[in-house]
Amino acid sequence: MTGVRVRVLGIGMGPQHVTAEVAEALRSADYVVAPQKSTDDPLLAVRRVIAAQHGLELVVVPDPGRIRHGSVTDAAAVEAQLAARVGAYEQVLRERGGTAAFLVWGDPSLYDSTLGIVERLAERLPLDYDVLPGVSAPQLLAARHRVPLPLPGQPVHITPARLLQDAVAAGQTNIVVMLAGSLDLSGLDDWWLWWGGNLGTPSEELVAGRVREVAGEVDAARERLRATAGWVLDVGLLRRVAP
Repeated sequence: MTGVRVRVLGIGMGPQHVTAEVAEALRSADYVVAPQKSTDDPLLAVRRVIAAQHGLELVVVPDPGRIRHGSVTDAAAVEAQLAARVGAYEQVLRERGGTAAFLVWGDPSLYDSTLGIVERLAERLPLDYDVLPGVSAPQLLAARHRVPLPLPGQPVHITPARLLQDAVAAGQTNIVVMLAGSLDLSGLDDWWLWWGGNLGTPSEELVAGRVREVAGEVDAARERLRATAGWVLDVGLLRRVAP
């Protein structure tokens, strides 16, 4: 087969966040490749809109989902899932060739598996790829709440929700929590929280205040999102001292 080009493009939370640079890259593509995680996958629907706006065919790849086998460890399950995704994309690229665009929710650099998949594809195929940034969830959260992510001269720590308490125990005091649905706020009653769910979409929800006062509001907002949008992608900024 001839060489394949893959363009990994950050799309923020949808068409309104497609930068001029990403739009130009889409004009150079032959088609968009996107996973489908369910029959009514809302994230696929957004990718479909972007592809249509740029006159591109959307090639849908059924996502294998999380693979579980009795005693298989979490690490092994993640590896099996990744291998299945790589295999599915490899088949599409071998059949079609040309230039394929992968549309990444938010920014490709933050908690997304696309780059790992493309790196593995490059080991199997004559493939060249590049990466263009998008508007990330932490950026959008900070803009919505009109706060900086780090305080002047201070660091900001970014972590998945499951490692929040580890970050606190390690002395972190300014923490961005990605996919905050399983947030364990134990011992953080006096911290400040800026939270956002489904940012940049019509169903967007925002909550801000001391944890002890707003934890219940976050839970209620997440339930509203499940009821109205059918899905929840959320992020939070936790800070020990108020700005």
